[in-house]
Amino acid sequence: MSETILFDYWRSSASYRLRIALNLAGIPYRAVSIDLVKGEQKSPEHLERNPQGLVPVLEIDEHRMTQSLAILEYLDTTRDMGLLPTDPAQRARVQALAHSIAVDIHPVCNLQVVGFAASKSDTPAEARVDWMKRFIRPGLQAFEVMLDDFDQSPYCVGKTPGLADICLMPQIYNARRWEVDISDLPRLLAVEAACAENPAFAAAYPDQVQP
Repeated sequence: MSETILFDYWRSSASYRLRIALNLAGIPYRAVSIDLVKGEQKSPEHLERNPQGLVPVLEIDEHRMTQSLAILEYLDTTRDMGLLPTDPAQRARVQALAHSIAVDIHPVCNLQVVGFAASKSDTPAEARVDWMKRFIRPGLQAFEVMLDDFDQSPYCVGKTPGLADICLMPQIYNARRWEVDISDLPRLLAVEAACAENPAFAAAYPDQVQP
């Protein structure tokens, strides 16, 4: 069997999702750092892996894959991870929960987007922080309300970690990094505590994998 290789960056939310999933699936992998701050994602070598110039890229089962949500679906399907319910309606509701972060919050807080927005300000450092707070907190407030439709026992939608938890934890990391107040979101914080005790999540934590 070929080696599984994850091209990632330690602070990349999308890469963080895959580290969690690979750990949950018990798939050994070799991580190759692509330094986004240094612009290594735009190198010819990496653009050959992913023409979008993004991370993560996962090489697994003789395939090369991009886009974290698509890769998570592949892992869920091929490794029977149970990241989503089988009932179609419930599956759609849980996907909506996960996508509220991965599709709505994450893209506007992408490094390229934030960097461009901050460059238009006379105080780019402050603008960067303001931008993050502007989008992260309302998004997580909405996520908290959405959690009311599910039983956190102890994860977002039940007794085992799933797609919503995999998307949530990187966003909580970003919230804390940018000093976004989430102290008034008890359901979210309870899920965070449960995930923090799970070895698969703990081993994927950015500060644990920082080069």
